[in-house]
Amino acid sequence: MTEESSAVQEFVSHLVELRTRLVRAVVAVFVVFLVLLPFANTLYTWLALPLLSKMPMGGHMIATEVTTPFFVPMKVAGLVAFLIALPYVLGQVWGFVAPGLYAHEKRLALPLVVSSTLLFYCGMAFAYFGVFPFVFGFITKTAPQGVEIMTDIDKYLGFVINMFLAFGLAFETPVAVVLLVKLGVLSVAQLRHARRYVIVGAFIVGAVFTPPDAISQTMLALPLWLLYELGILVAARMAPPKAAEPEATEPDPLPRPHPDS
Repeated sequence: MTEESSAVQEFVSHLVELRTRLVRAVVAVFVVFLVLLPFANTLYTWLALPLLSKMPMGGHMIATEVTTPFFVPMKVAGLVAFLIALPYVLGQVWGFVAPGLYAHEKRLALPLVVSSTLLFYCGMAFAYFGVFPFVFGFITKTAPQGVEIMTDIDKYLGFVINMFLAFGLAFETPVAVVLLVKLGVLSVAQLRHARRYVIVGAFIVGAVFTPPDAISQTMLALPLWLLYELGILVAARMAPPKAAEPEATEPDPLPRPHPDS
């Protein structure tokens, strides 16, 4: 067997393995989705609870499209199914990528994958339990007199997904900081020096990705800054120690001639 045919055969085997793992991931998400489908309306009610609890007496949500009451809860069930199956999906990705990594790369990559997944979940949970009550309370209280709040369920879902993504990605800051240090792009000293710019940037990000009120902007900017500081602490602990300088008493590699010779 020639070297070229062996390379082609290896490439085809990688493609077959990739297809198998993709099929497993899709099937896992689909199975969880089928299990959650009977509870789709309940899941949407749970998702809308932060807004519904802040609406005035008699307030409710509406559907402006004919098919919205059917498809929006299904979208929620699909989103929840993906989040539940995400560890298995990442496990399939890791099973495909890990054989091609060196031992030190595995020691770095696996903790980062696990921690980034957990941090994304924490960001979503912080948005749902911590931010939504303040944001929706502010919006409902500032509505002009005589205006009845009736949010479309599809638009609400889009808003919630955007907020989940914003806070989930913001909570990935420690992982990004550690990667920048481990890859040699930035040093811990440079990250500490850039602290003031990060704080300003965090509030700019909060202003862009949250509603225009100071509370919700601060609730995104403050965790973003604190997580940046956490990333610096972790990166400083993971940084390799500086190489020791050679001692002055180290013998010369080549013998010196005797002065009398």
